[in-house]
Amino acid sequence: MIDLFGDWLKQRRELRELLQLEADPGELERVAREFGVTPGDLHMLVQKGALSADELPKMLEVLGIDEAAISRAEPALLRDMERVCSFCTHKRQCNRELAAGTAPSNYVEYCGNADAIDELRLKN
Repeated sequence: MIDLFGDWLKQRRELRELLQLEADPGELERVAREFGVTPGDLHMLVQKGALSADELPKMLEVLGIDEAAISRAEPALLRDMERVCSFCTHKRQCNRELAAGTAPSNYVEYCGNADAIDELRLKN
């Protein structure tokens, strides 16, 4: 419960910081560009919170893909995959599949990152 409250407080601070950035559109554009997203995407990502892409590392792990290696070799790809995961509408199914151990067989049916994952698997 304490962790949930801490996460909530952190998200509130991030939203407050985003509102301050929105007062200066140039600065908001700069920050969004640094993250490789649009200002609208940045706003939505902050609203969703820091845990919005938690499924991605788990998915990569069960598929035998080294997230740290992707981060070093293709950071823009990893950021894009995190963005896709954050906006995903199939999180419940993804979490069920990860928990049941069926994600490696079924992710292509629901994962917005399936194509990128398949490319990464081919490189391994």
